[in-house]
Amino acid sequence: MTEPMKLTNDIINSWADDKNGPVALHLKQKLIPVEGEGAVIFPPTYADIGYNIDTLSDGTKVCTIDSVGSQANRMEPIFKEPTYSGLVPQIQIELHKTGKGDEAHTEKRSIFELAHRSADAVVHSSPILALEIAKAFTALKNKGNALPLCQIAPTSLVFGVWDSRGGSGEKRPRLVRSVVRAWDIDEMHSAAQFNSVWKALNEEQQGELTKESKAKKTKLSEKGFADAPATFRKVSKSATEFMQEYKDGAPNPERRVLGGIVVRGEIFRDVTVNLVALRAIRADNEEATNGLRRYLLSLALIAATADFDLFLREGCHLRFADDERWRAVPRRGQPVSVDLASDAAKELVLAYAMEAVKPIKGNWPKTLDYKFDLKEAKKLLAKKDEEEEAEA
Repeated sequence: MTEPMKLTNDIINSWADDKNGPVALHLKQKLIPVEGEGAVIFPPTYADIGYNIDTLSDGTKVCTIDSVGSQANRMEPIFKEPTYSGLVPQIQIELHKTGKGDEAHTEKRSIFELAHRSADAVVHSSPILALEIAKAFTALKNKGNALPLCQIAPTSLVFGVWDSRGGSGEKRPRLVRSVVRAWDIDEMHSAAQFNSVWKALNEEQQGELTKESKAKKTKLSEKGFADAPATFRKVSKSATEFMQEYKDGAPNPERRVLGGIVVRGEIFRDVTVNLVALRAIRADNEEATNGLRRYLLSLALIAATADFDLFLREGCHLRFADDERWRAVPRRGQPVSVDLASDAAKELVLAYAMEAVKPIKGNWPKTLDYKFDLKEAKKLLAKKDEEEEAEA
C-alpha cells in the first residue's frame, strides 16, 4: 500500500480554488462495538417502521446506525470547544430565566445546538438575530453572495441549511456529509415482563383502583398497578390496521419489541467533503470568494477529521477500528490517498483555519447574545397557518 500524499497549505488551497481539482474527499472508516465484533447493537428507531433496514437485491440487509442529520448534529458542536471556538462566532440564544439569587438559572442554546442552524425556528423567534439572518439569506438568494451568512453562521454553510421558515426559501447543500451503516445484519427481538405490586394489595384496594381506572379511562398497567408483558411494540393508530400483533397464527415480527441487531458484516462511517459544492460558493468579488472558500474548507476539514465520542445511544457504543484512509477523488481516474488522519495533518489544518478566519472575523456580529421572544414565536405559528390557508 502506497504512502498517502503529505498535506500542505498549497494542496488545501488547490482543493478550494482549482475547478479542475478533486471533486470530493472521502473517508471510509471502520467502526466496531466496544463489546467486540458480532456484539448486539441498537440502531435508532423511527415511528412505525422501527429500525431503518433495507434489503438489497442479493438479500443483504443494511441498517442505518446514525443518519446524515444525526452525524451533523454530533460534529457541529465541536466548534464550541476551546481549541476551535475562535474560528466561528459563538452565538447564544437566551430562551428563559428561572429562579432568583443563588437559584437563578438562564437557559441558553448555542446556534451549534439547533437542528436547523441559522434557519431554526428559535432563530426566527429572536427578533434582532432574525433580522440579520434574513438579510444574509436575501443576499445569498438574490446576489449569490454567501459572505454575509458566513460572517454570522458559517456552520450553516458547512453542514447545510434550508431557510424553509424564512422569506428566502434558500437551500444550500452540505459540504460535509457523514453517515454510519451496518452491513449484513440480522434483526433481534426482545420481550420483558413487568410484575407490579398488584398481588400484594387486598381486595378493597384492588377494587378501588379498578373502579378509579375505569372512571378515569386509564389502564392500571400504564400507571404501574398491574402486571404488563412487553412483547409487542406500540405503533400509530393508522399503522395498527396493517401491522397486527399476530399474523398467520404466529407473532408478527414487525410488531415485536425491538432487540437490536447483530452485524455479520462490518460497520462503516462514510464521510464526504463535497469540493464541487464548496467551489460553487462565492462572495461579491474574486478575492473575497477565494478567502471565503478557503475558510469554509478549513472548517469542513476540521469537522470531518475530528474524533468524537461514538456513544450514539443506549446500547450503541462504538469505537474507531484504526482503519481509516482519506482519498482525494478526481473527476476521472483513480482516487489518491492523502494524509488527513495524522496528528501532524490535523495541526496543519487548524493552523490553516486560524489564518483563513482572519479576514472573516473582522465582520462578525458585534453582539453574540440574543433573546428568544415568545411573541415572535407565536407570529411564526400564525404565519404558518396563513400559508396553509393560502395553499388550500
